Amino acid sequence: MIVRQAGCRALAATVILVTAIAAAFLSASTALGSTESRIAVIGDSYTAGSDEGGNGSHSWPQLAWGLLARSGVEVDADVAAEGGAGYGQRGSRGSLFEDLTAQAVRRNDDLIIYFGSRNDQTVDPQKFPASAADTFQLARFAAPAAKVLVIGPPWPTASPPPAVLKIRDLLREQAAMVGAVFIDPITEGWFVGRPDLIGQDGVHPTDAGHVYMAEKIAPLIYDQLTIAV
Repeated sequence: MIVRQAGCRALAATVILVTAIAAAFLSASTALGSTESRIAVIGDSYTAGSDEGGNGSHSWPQLAWGLLARSGVEVDADVAAEGGAGYGQRGSRGSLFEDLTAQAVRRNDDLIIYFGSRNDQTVDPQKFPASAADTFQLARFAAPAAKVLVIGPPWPTASPPPAVLKIRDLLREQAAMVGAVFIDPITEGWFVGRPDLIGQDGVHPTDAGHVYMAEKIAPLIYDQLTIAV
């Protein structure tokens, strides 16, 4: 009897140990999964892709997620991008960046990214600030804890038209008002001297151009996700 009781106790102890190990494994798996960062991206054809390139897996967001993964940052992203769209300019399907924000942003997002838009150069500069402010306020309401990264409109040459520079300056001001980080591709010279990265239409990036943008933007995202404020 004593031997059988000891055997039962040993079996029970083994079951408890295995259960504890399984629970620990499941807990670790859950913890690993929780490290995935939630991102929303709002943009125009520079993000959506065009006939010149950047479609599907060749788009800068998809390429950037791969670069981030190799740096140990896993991303769960919603991308809402529409050719022709901007903060005050409706895109090919009638959307503003505010509409795209409503589509993409979730309450548990860690980071919201805006990219563009050169499409706003035709927007009345007196009305543009309100359009940008409404967009950013919606983002703040939808995801109060998210960081916001605003990337201004790029231009493929060193001489952007005055209207684009004006939009860039107004956008920087509105980004500052909501505590967003603002990146200025024009000042940083993105695409300047690299005609090989722009398609035959002289506007849209090629697949190589999207690789270039991913290499520019992935480190910006990494900083936002890993540097505490």
